[in-house]
Amino acid sequence: MSFIGALCLLLVLTTLAGHFANRIGIPSVIGQILVGILVGPAMLGWIHLDHMIDLFSQIGVIILMFIGGLESNLKLLRKYLRPAIIVAIIGVIFPVLMIGGACWAFSFSPMEAIFIGVVFSATSVSISVEVLRDYKALDTKEGATILGAAVADDIIGVILLSIMISVMGTQGVNTSGSSTNLALISIEQIAFFGMAYLMVKWIVPYLMRIGERLLMASSVTITSMVICLGMAYIADAVGLSGAVGAFFAGIAVAHTPYRETIENHMEPIGYAVFVPMFFVSIGLNMSFAHIGDSLLFVGTLTVLACLSKLFGCGIGALVNGFDLNSSYMIGSGMISRGEMGLITAQIGFSSGLLSDSYYSDLILVIILSTLIAPFLLKNAIHLLPSNDKADLSVGVEDGVTNNSHS
Repeated sequence: MSFIGALCLLLVLTTLAGHFANRIGIPSVIGQILVGILVGPAMLGWIHLDHMIDLFSQIGVIILMFIGGLESNLKLLRKYLRPAIIVAIIGVIFPVLMIGGACWAFSFSPMEAIFIGVVFSATSVSISVEVLRDYKALDTKEGATILGAAVADDIIGVILLSIMISVMGTQGVNTSGSSTNLALISIEQIAFFGMAYLMVKWIVPYLMRIGERLLMASSVTITSMVICLGMAYIADAVGLSGAVGAFFAGIAVAHTPYRETIENHMEPIGYAVFVPMFFVSIGLNMSFAHIGDSLLFVGTLTVLACLSKLFGCGIGALVNGFDLNSSYMIGSGMISRGEMGLITAQIGFSSGLLSDSYYSDLILVIILSTLIAPFLLKNAIHLLPSNDKADLSVGVEDGVTNNSHS
């Protein structure tokens, strides 16, 4: 099927799936992911993840995280920076130990077991951002902690992956390993965050004022899009996820007088085409081929993938004074691996850290844990104190209305 035809079909199906998902009270992203599973290789095999769908998916996650940054409260993020870092650190340690230990029990070599633990130390907050937006919980202390921890988690994951590639070198199980200059990567990433500070403080407000003066329709929106894509590109170039760069771009634009205008313009751009493609691509990655041969392994890792983040990040939140319900919400918000887990697994596989016989199993575990995460996060949100529930229930109704175009 040509890309245009596939895109048309996917937009129809994701719109209907999102509608019915909201009608029965589950996050709309679940319906969109299920569309990918239904029409993809896992079931009907009508559509496969090709270059164009993957490209639209990458743009989708960038726009989604940009919108997440736009809707974030920088003061709240600063206030909960310390707990976010602690949540991220403990949330990395638990998966490495628990999943690494389980893989070692399944007769993996010690280095392969550690690497798989590193893969599952990654967090993709993109889906959590969407669920938090649906329930108007993004601008809360829990939401701020989840966002901050996800950024810190991304940095730690990149560093661990770099160390693994450097240490294993040519010991990889595939063709040849690659050596990564860890010091250079660290310097580049520090420089990126220094640049992000300058962008938030001075550069972006200046660029937005220039954009307003351009004699061009939607010039302010175009300027914000350039900032978003530019920061995503730079983040990717220094070894971070492009989503991190887009998130900081959103924070920067949010602290200009154009925040409301950009938010009103970016949501239709993202949710009309690109964001649904991101969620569909997760389902398109799934395959049930040979699942019977590794059912125990996949099932065990899926359970541990959920529990390791739920308990690790939840304990980190408890240590920082959050109550049990808030800690459960923070832990649930960190479970999703999404594109970060997929990217980490692919980098490791390409670098020879993992054999191809288990690569597809890991992809399936990443997708399954990503599919489970929104259900747990929704349940956690509903366990918040009753005075917060009233506000959030209103948010759900608004979310259904606001996201009906997705």
